Amino acid sequence: MIQLDFYGTLVAASLVLLLGRGLVTRVGFLRNYNIPEPVAGGLLVALVLLVLRTFEIEVRFDTSLQTPLMLAFFATIGLSADFASLRKGGRVVGIFLLAVAGLLVVQNAMGIGLAKMLGLDPLMGLLTGSITLSGGHGTGAAWGTVFSEKYGLASASELAIASATFGLVLGGLIGGPVARLLIKRVQVPGCQSQEAPRLPKGFEQPNKERSITPFSFIETLALIAVSLLAGNLLNGFLQGTALELPTFVCVLFVGVVLRNGLSALGLYQVFEREVSVLGNVSLSLFLAIALMSLKLWDLAALALPIFIILAAQTLVMALFAIFVTFRVMGRNYDAAVLAAGHCGFGLGATPTAIANMQAVTQRYGPSQIAFLVVPMVGAFFIDIINVIVIKLYLALPFFAVT
Repeated sequence: MIQLDFYGTLVAASLVLLLGRGLVTRVGFLRNYNIPEPVAGGLLVALVLLVLRTFEIEVRFDTSLQTPLMLAFFATIGLSADFASLRKGGRVVGIFLLAVAGLLVVQNAMGIGLAKMLGLDPLMGLLTGSITLSGGHGTGAAWGTVFSEKYGLASASELAIASATFGLVLGGLIGGPVARLLIKRVQVPGCQSQEAPRLPKGFEQPNKERSITPFSFIETLALIAVSLLAGNLLNGFLQGTALELPTFVCVLFVGVVLRNGLSALGLYQVFEREVSVLGNVSLSLFLAIALMSLKLWDLAALALPIFIILAAQTLVMALFAIFVTFRVMGRNYDAAVLAAGHCGFGLGATPTAIANMQAVTQRYGPSQIAFLVVPMVGAFFIDIINVIVIKLYLALPFFAVT
């Protein structure tokens, strides 16, 4: 076994990002279907490690940096959330939220229905529904423990982690092709035209240059650090209460309060260019570490019926994005980018959704509304709605505790 320490893992993650960029630049298929660079590089490394494992060579990474990077990313989302902009997008946020809630209901209905058809415990269908796909690894692990201890479902946690891993991989792969199909269908006028250059906002077009200064960079770094510290303290305070939330939601909330509180008091205006630079760096490194350290062999532990359910869920996600998300969001370029983002966190996680949208906007042009709506819904509202939907399903008669 080869164990890489903190520094070795950081070097590996950086090389994965460079590898991903090289692949997307040189491989027409990856470029044409808008596959995110961290996904391309990370999955290739994960596949190589899978092959090495057949020769009894295993490489392990120090993933201690993964959580801080994820939290830093969500802190920058909060620091980018301007209440004035959110008010402008209020109606769009509401419509997208309804679409997201609809998918949660469909995912659980599909999972439970297929599980019963295949002779499996309906709880397995629920685990391969919104719990692990829209919820991700954290939600899956939490509910897996509940299903094992309260409902007596064997290997629930292992199934949850494997299903979430499957979703993370597919979420990063189908978003780009879905957006490409939709953009081609509507032939959005001017989406590929060369417009007058402007400074990109937030996380759109991450490869565009931003003018920054060392001092303003440090100021923004300090805001992110405060968001991480206060967010973790808030999470600890809420533990065990009815208001308990995931740590990343607390960090995002603190970022929102900092951004808008300092602005309202006239004390400080957040520099979005530095926020976007640090956010994009955190996002890229987080995805690189997450994907290159995937244990793809865990997916082999899934029985054929579970693979059938997850494959069906992937198809449903793509169809839902095309025929529901895209249509209700306006059937335009912004709607296509939103559909790509929905694929990202509908199967994987919010960072995957952002990476999907970046791959699209980097090629076709910016979409401010998509980068306003998806982070807020995918990082905050979806967890609250998902818990409500899951508990409603668990209230069904065939889930009664025996």
